[in-house]
Amino acid sequence: MKKMLLVLPLIFVTSFQTISAEPTQDSNELRLQDMLMLLLTPYIEEDLTNYYSKIRKDVSPHITPWKIEVIDTKRNHFRGFQMQITFEIEPTDGGQWIPIGKDRMTYEISSGPDVKLIHHTHLKTYKYPPE
Repeated sequence: MKKMLLVLPLIFVTSFQTISAEPTQDSNELRLQDMLMLLLTPYIEEDLTNYYSKIRKDVSPHITPWKIEVIDTKRNHFRGFQMQITFEIEPTDGGQWIPIGKDRMTYEISSGPDVKLIHHTHLKTYKYPPE
């Protein structure tokens, strides 16, 4: 019974420590994620510009790759090279880097390379300029 009581707090502390809003040090996973975001940036900006031009006339969206939160990744099958990535992003005004909205986007990436937006949900429009 004593061993079980010792394990439970350790599991709780360990799992709590892995939950973090911002990474505090570099890793292979973080570098790969950042490289992917850099490669996707032109596609993301083009799709956001097309979307925001319909709802915001006062500013065009810019993105900062380090502010993209990856929500989910999928692969069509084991070692398949048709993949999906879903993320949330807050595009900014580009000048003052003020967030103008929040969006969830899913891209399909396959050999070629082909990058295709398959789902875009606009989650929120922020007041601009902020008060």
